Amino acid sequence: MEIIIPVILYIPFVIFVMLAATNAVNLTDGIDGLACSTSMIIIACLSVIAVKYGINDIALLGVILVGACLGFLMFNLHPAKIFMGDTGSLLLGGAIVVMALYLKMPLILILVAIIPVLETVSVILQVLYFKKTGNRIFKMTPLHHHFELSRMERGKNCFNI
Repeated sequence: MEIIIPVILYIPFVIFVMLAATNAVNLTDGIDGLACSTSMIIIACLSVIAVKYGINDIALLGVILVGACLGFLMFNLHPAKIFMGDTGSLLLGGAIVVMALYLKMPLILILVAIIPVLETVSVILQVLYFKKTGNRIFKMTPLHHHFELSRMERGKNCFNI
């Protein structure tokens, strides 16, 4: 099903999707390899969709990015030797947006990119709730830091299973 919207509405929608996705991946970056590994799964999913619809340019871009992420993860095992930082996480978020927009499926990011979406929603909820009540919902946001602190309170660090 294809939805046709006027250009005057499409341009702000695209800007919103680009800002939301790039910042969501940037918020996901924070624990060794989290942004890269989740982005790799999202890009692989978009690549499979591109292959299904015969859009080989996007499929090739996705395969290249998955390979780059795998190379990065080889050097980013605990303890991390290199860090992605904002430059890498914003690039991955931008690549995800470009792939989704080229496939004409930007709304699929809500499902496929559920981890970055949850990370972003946790930050938004924490800020709004704190401004309203002065209390916190989570120990720390983004959400992966809340889970990390919860694990450390029980006497284990986040790398002991």
